Amino acid sequence: QVQLVESGGGLVQAGGSLRLSCAASGRTFSSYAIGWFRQAPGKEREFVAAISWAGGSTHYADSVKGRFTISRDNAKNMVWLQMSSLKPEDTAVYYCAADWSVLARKASYLYDYWGQGTQVTVSS
Repeated sequence: QVQLVESGGGLVQAGGSLRLSCAASGRTFSSYAIGWFRQAPGKEREFVAAISWAGGSTHYADSVKGRFTISRDNAKNMVWLQMSSLKPEDTAVYYCAADWSVLARKASYLYDYWGQGTQVTVSS
């Protein structure tokens, strides 16, 4: 089992940057791919980025490609989402999730464990 705790959210102006952290507990963390998802008010949860269990493969939503970077350190049980050139439409609650897979996958229903989320608000 894996427990996930997100941090690093906050209020930032458009064009600014934030780095979200996802701290995981559990000895099998390195066996999970990790994804970031987000949900804005009144909208469905959407995929943002994912990284494979060893970090060798990543996937990004088209809306964040070139602006966001996902990375992980299995020795520290940590995953990060570096967000740059933020836009008001990036405003959402951001969740990290763990998928019992070696692949970086996009479908949320494949993810087994979820954190509580961290709020990101981008002002115009």
